[in-house]
Amino acid sequence: MLLNLVYGLAFVGSTITVILAAWLLARRLAGEPEPRTAELASSVVFRIAALHGLILALVFAQEGAEYQRLKTESYREASAIADIYNDARRYSPQAAEAIRPELDDYVRTIVDLEWTRTGLAATLSATAWAHWESTYELVLDLDPQTPRQASLREHMLDRIHLIAETRDLRLSHRNNAVLSVFWFAALSGVVLVAMVYYPFPPRRQNVVLLCLFGTYSGIILFLIYALSNPFGAPGAIPPPAFSALQDVGIGAPSPPE
Repeated sequence: MLLNLVYGLAFVGSTITVILAAWLLARRLAGEPEPRTAELASSVVFRIAALHGLILALVFAQEGAEYQRLKTESYREASAIADIYNDARRYSPQAAEAIRPELDDYVRTIVDLEWTRTGLAATLSATAWAHWESTYELVLDLDPQTPRQASLREHMLDRIHLIAETRDLRLSHRNNAVLSVFWFAALSGVVLVAMVYYPFPPRRQNVVLLCLFGTYSGIILFLIYALSNPFGAPGAIPPPAFSALQDVGIGAPSPPE
């Protein structure tokens, strides 16, 4: 929480500084405005601000949707892991005994290693893939003797494929970061809006209004930055779905020998 507050204050402070600097620079470069300049500036700033706000709104909506999809997909993956274990129990005690250790290790690897690593290195853990592969091989090697076991094996194979799919989707969320061209457009909009206000003198009321504009713009830019990487600070999503599996037994630490 404290780290998020620091990030947020940094964005807001930087945005206000950029706006005031651009405004004062424009006043210095443009010189004394004519009486009708303020009216023209109001008209121009309205058009620039509208386009700027539209860009921010579209990107914010896109990143928010990606953020929510990752949450949904993580719960689908956790549900698939639980389904495999429960179907293995229904298949036979021997199948459950063979498959559960691999599922335990897979969940622990995600919670303890892969989730954070995805945010830092934009890669998936080879160890987690190895546990997935071992589980897949164990399910493939099952030899159904009854229609019930055949149905359970097919369902387990379907779930194991779903896990692989959600893993690839998880990595795609990390790689779909906000493009640098967006940050150029966003900062350009902030600077241009501030510069167009140059006909207005540096009185206390005008400075306060520009600071309010900078505060809100900084908050929006901070939220977009936070949502763009859901695995790392400041907008990291914890893996609650996988932690819940540990709470019920799958992925729980192994008891001491």
